[in-house]
Amino acid sequence: MRLLLMSDTHLPKRAKELPARLLAELPHADVVFHAGDWVDAATLDLLESRSRRLIAVYGNNDGPELRARLPEVAHADLDGLRFGAVHETGPAQGREARCAARFPDLDVLVFGHSHIPWDTTAPSGLRLLNPGSPTDRRRQPHCTYMTAGVTRGRLTDVELHRLPRRTP
Repeated sequence: MRLLLMSDTHLPKRAKELPARLLAELPHADVVFHAGDWVDAATLDLLESRSRRLIAVYGNNDGPELRARLPEVAHADLDGLRFGAVHETGPAQGREARCAARFPDLDVLVFGHSHIPWDTTAPSGLRLLNPGSPTDRRRQPHCTYMTAGVTRGRLTDVELHRLPRRTP
């Protein structure tokens, strides 16, 4: 099973559209995760129409329309691996322990908010993944997203993809 992970798209404020390279990944993904801060419902409509399965949450910049359509926390069992998605997890310091305590029944937590890619494992075994942002690199050198696989109940092939800088 192939996964596509993204967060913090902030359309149309940070970019006019999702990067073509990210959109090209959609047909190859069995499951698409979006960890919040969509800003516009059109991006949700686009991903719903092009994804085989979308697991998504709202973020702190998402208004009433998106909050009415999306949960704050989403859960999914993918081939025996227990996933969760949430937008905010708090400061980097102590994140693993805090998330392991908040989500003791998960194997993988996909989150966003910081726009900073993150891939760590808590002592409990919880894997924390933040794909960064494909449209707003903030203080990062590149805009990013992630892909991964699930094979026989194991997370495999986690890869951070760096997008080329946009030209004005």
